[in-house]
Amino acid sequence: MKLTDLEIKHIQNDPKRPTLIFLHDSLGSIALWRDFPEKLAALTQCNLLIYDRLGYGQSQPMPTHVRNNDYVELEADVLNRIITEYALSNVILFGHSDGGSIALIAASKYPSKIKAIIVEAAHIFVEDITLKGICEAAEAYATTDLPERLAKYHGTKTDTMVKAWTETWRSPAFRNWNIEHFLKSITAPLLFIQGENDEYGTLNQVKKTISQVSGSAEKAVIPTVGHTPHKEQPDVVLKIAATFINRLIR
Repeated sequence: MKLTDLEIKHIQNDPKRPTLIFLHDSLGSIALWRDFPEKLAALTQCNLLIYDRLGYGQSQPMPTHVRNNDYVELEADVLNRIITEYALSNVILFGHSDGGSIALIAASKYPSKIKAIIVEAAHIFVEDITLKGICEAAEAYATTDLPERLAKYHGTKTDTMVKAWTETWRSPAFRNWNIEHFLKSITAPLLFIQGENDEYGTLNQVKKTISQVSGSAEKAVIPTVGHTPHKEQPDVVLKIAATFINRLIR
């Protein structure tokens, strides 16, 4: 894959300031973040980089919906290529869901490039609730107007993108997927944000992540919120994330 296959948005206002990199979820894109990244960048006076992974948003299509079990790690390697291409050395990651898992692996494999990590609803292993949520999403895709709503952001790539997520995670071979072995190598400060009512993961994801990293780690569990806190309670998440970042860089 060439980096030119990806839609990348880079806003640099002050090269001396850190760069926030946003990593979207399994159905996400630049557009689906809405104005959250720009607001967090403004609150922290950071530069900003957001991109659509291959097969999402305005990036080029995936060659196939079939994925290897290490696809999340491969996406962390792509992230490292982007950081290198843009010559970034003072990076703060904000990853949601799949993007959070990518952020954790990237911080483990490339610690010299990552200043801090914020993950939201990240997964480090597969739970029964994860599979239940994905089955319900697949049913909604088959029986509601979800395909049309997603196509507004992903166009003709939508079917392949959805299959890549739902079929990979529900496959028997993926049931034992686990990235806990990466956690010990994470030394960057970590903030783990989780909705109390996340329909794809329990608080064990949070507990086991922050207990195994080697750097400082803290959590923010938001009451009555599901899998996407930055959309459900944007002002709350902005305040939590900005406080964490500003404490580190000022």
